[in-house]
Parts: sequence; structure tokens; C-alpha cells
Amino acid sequence: MPFFLLSRRLRFISKHTRRFHSHSLLPPPPPPRPPPSTIKYDDDTVLATLSSYSSDWARALDFFHWVSAGPGFSHSAATLTAAVDILGKHFEFDRAWSLISSYPSLPDRSTFRSIFNRLAAARLVPDALRALDRAASFGLRDRRTFLQLIDALCEHRLAPEALDLCFKNPPFPVEKDTKVHNLLLHGWLKMGWWAQCRLLWEEMDARSVEKDLHSYSIYMAIVSKSGKPWKAVKLFKEMKNKGISPDVVAYNTVIQAAGDLDGPDRGIRMYREMLDAGCHPNVATFNTIVKLLCKEGRVREGFAFLDQMRKKGCEPNVITYHCFFRHSCRPQEILWLFRRMIETGCRPRMDTYVMLMKKFGRWGFLRPVFMVWEAMAEHGCSRDAFAYNAFIDALLQKGMVEMARKYDEEMVEKGLSPKPRKELWNKCVGHSYEGEEEGEEDDVDSGDLLRI
Repeated sequence: MPFFLLSRRLRFISKHTRRFHSHSLLPPPPPPRPPPSTIKYDDDTVLATLSSYSSDWARALDFFHWVSAGPGFSHSAATLTAAVDILGKHFEFDRAWSLISSYPSLPDRSTFRSIFNRLAAARLVPDALRALDRAASFGLRDRRTFLQLIDALCEHRLAPEALDLCFKNPPFPVEKDTKVHNLLLHGWLKMGWWAQCRLLWEEMDARSVEKDLHSYSIYMAIVSKSGKPWKAVKLFKEMKNKGISPDVVAYNTVIQAAGDLDGPDRGIRMYREMLDAGCHPNVATFNTIVKLLCKEGRVREGFAFLDQMRKKGCEPNVITYHCFFRHSCRPQEILWLFRRMIETGCRPRMDTYVMLMKKFGRWGFLRPVFMVWEAMAEHGCSRDAFAYNAFIDALLQKGMVEMARKYDEEMVEKGLSPKPRKELWNKCVGHSYEGEEEGEEDDVDSGDLLRI
């Protein structure tokens, strides 16, 4: 469904479900009326609405129950998983399990993958192990689910715990399993423990574990991110000499390494070699090249790759636009890109709005900040603490203390945690904005700023 149509439907749903939840101390509102029978909901609409409520678990849960109360819609595994994921994001695991128990025929592997991810993110490893056992009630306690658990632990920088689980009384034999070793390699990569990466790479040879395409792709990323991009290029050649045909992921990794080693032009040459080899690029390929160009200040050349993306059948995604937002120093250009992003159906994420508000706030331009703030509401995006804090910082930057205090109080009413700000209590307007990184500065085209 096109994003602009989805936004209209989300606004309609928000209008009819505004009474769902209140964080105030007032008595709870009466149960919402069931959805009108004249409106037909599908999975895409429900998933998009749940996504817009991802920062408000109570409202998301109320909507989940509300939409199922009307005729013509039954929840699927996808909508259940989305609701469970939102509950897990806010550490409401008891409610998540209760919801799963209420729909015993719906949970699938994606549901348990979501549970594993949220428990691992919360560092609740014992609970994640118990979740593996509870999967037996749904006929899902098998090797594939176990590998999902290992993947979740590694993804959230719990590689030591994953290693112990794999090689100290594992529920399934994995000693010579290539996929398990690849997951552990990825886990050490996420943690940045380069010595452990090298040790596991050597242990794979000692255990006679076969190294496949994924093994080489992960280890190429490891050596590249550890500051040795030339080793990644060397590994790429070694892999090809062994008769392993690179896929798009391997090419993306070596394009990044070659660009880091000799600049974006070397990365573009690897991209052309990829095309000559008959390997079709994906969105990540173009994002890698655009990022390399933007980091070198060659933003205009990055724009040229947007047209190439469409010619190759790839539409720019959020990451593509973030590359331009992060490195562009022309406010008008950023606003044009933001409008184009929405018009082409690419839905902004929460960090998109936060990034833009911080950037414009740091430059001292409040009108674009208000534009982005209002766009969040128009697109049905539930504002979280990061969005409020970025908006309040921009207001304080311009000395608008009373308005900033109003939104600070609104945060508290919604149960969000505002940043401690002495300006709001001492009525001091000498606010010094802190960027995303200490000492961060932006070069701004002053002529462009005057036109905003």
C-alpha cells in the first residue's frame, strides 16, 4: 500500500482510537467502541498502526484488542508478533506471554524470534532459555528455534553466553555446525572483540569446520572494521581462488573495505566488477557507495546513484536518505530530500525525525523543526522520549522556555522520561545545545539558511 494512503488510514484509526490510553491519574476511560463494520482492515494497515504505536505499549495493546473486536478481521501470526515485539520493547514480558497464550494457534518462529530478541536486549538470558523450553508447547522447540536463540544472543552482544550455551551441554549438537560458528563470529563482531574473532576463525580449522560463503563474508567484515581493510580484500581473493562464488553480501563488504582503503573510487570499481560478474546489486550496495561518497563530501555524486538505483530496480530506503541527511550541509536540500522521501513512499523512522530536529536545532532554525515535529503527527508516528527531548532542546536553543516547559510536562504526563534541564526550573535561557557527539559541528551554507 502506498505510504501516503497508509498515512491517511493511520490518521483515521488514530482519530477513532484516541481514547485508548492515558498515563494520567484520572479513572480509566470506558472501553472503546468496536471498529465500524463498514471499514475493512487488513494485515498491512494493522501492522502499520501497531508500528506507529511502538512507543506506547498500552495504546498498541488496546488497538490490538479493539481491531479484533470488529467483524471481518482476525489476527495473524504477523500481527501477534508485532504486538508481542512492542510489549517486549517495554519489558512487559508477562503481558506478552499472556497475549501469546490467548492465541495458541498463531505463534510461529517469528514470534519466538521476537521474544528472544527482546529478552536478549534486556539481558535476561535465563528467561530466554526458559522461552526456548516454552516453545515446546507450540511444537517449536527444535534445532531451528535454538539457532534463533543463539542468533538473538549474538545480535545483542551476548556472544560469551551464546558460546557457553553452544559448547557446554547444548540441547542440540553443534560442535561442527558451520552456521553456529558463523553466528558466533557475528556475535564477536558485534562486540568488537577482534582477538576472539581471530581465535574462533582459527578454531574452525582446528575442528575441521567447513568455511562457507557466509563465514568469509563475516570475517571480511571483521578485519575491515578492525582497521585492516587490505586483509578483507585479500580474503575476498582467497575465497574466489577456493571456488566460492561471491554473492551480493560479500561484494558489499569488499566494496566497503576497498572504499575505506583507497577511497570511494576504488569502491566504485569493485561495484563495476560486481556487475561484470553478473551479480545484481541490492539497496545495501548503493547505500555503501552513497555513504562512501558522502563521507568524502561528494554529496552531488551520491545523488547520481539515486537514479542508478531505480534503473537497477532498487528504491532508496531509510538508510539511503540518512546518508544524505547526515552529511548534507544545505538545509533546503535536506527539506527537499525529506519531502521526496515521503512522496516516493519511503516511511521515515523515529530516528529520522530525531536526526532532522537535532540537525536543524543545532543550526538554530526553528521553522524546519516545527515542520518535522508536525510531520510526525501527520504520518501517525507516536512520539517517543528521544523525539520530545530533541524538540525541547531546539526550543531552548531559541529561548522559548515556556513552550519547552509545556512539552516537558507533556512528556511526564505520557510516562516518558525528560532530560534534566535546569533552564526549565530556573527560567534561565542560556542553554547550550549538545550535539549527538561531543564537539560535533556542522558546516552550513549561510545563503541556504537565509532562505528558510
